[in-house]
Amino acid sequence: MSPSAQQPQVNVTQTPDYRESYANSVQVRVSVWDFQLVFGLALSESPEQVTVRNNQLIYLSPQQAKALWNVLGQNLAQYEQAFGTLNLEPHGHGFPQGTVN
Repeated sequence: MSPSAQQPQVNVTQTPDYRESYANSVQVRVSVWDFQLVFGLALSESPEQVTVRNNQLIYLSPQQAKALWNVLGQNLAQYEQAFGTLNLEPHGHGFPQGTVN
C-alpha cells in the first residue's frame, strides 16, 4: 500500500444475536479449507475429573487464523511485559498436573 493511500473507515456493529461468553478451554481443529476453534468451559468436578462443556464453534480461513495468531502474539507480549510471564502449568487445587494443550 502506498503512503498516500487512505485506509477505509471501519464501522463495527453488533448483530441482534451477538453474545458474550467466557471460555477457559479452546480446541483447535484444522482442515485444508479452514481452522475450527471450539470454545468451552472446563470444570473440575474432582481432582480426578475435568468436564469440558463446549459452547461455541468458530470457523476461520487460514488467512484469518494467521492474522489472529499475529494479533494474539502481539497482545500477549504486551500483557507479559506489563504483568509478568504467564505460566501454562496450573498450580491450583483440583486441577490435574501436566502440560496444558
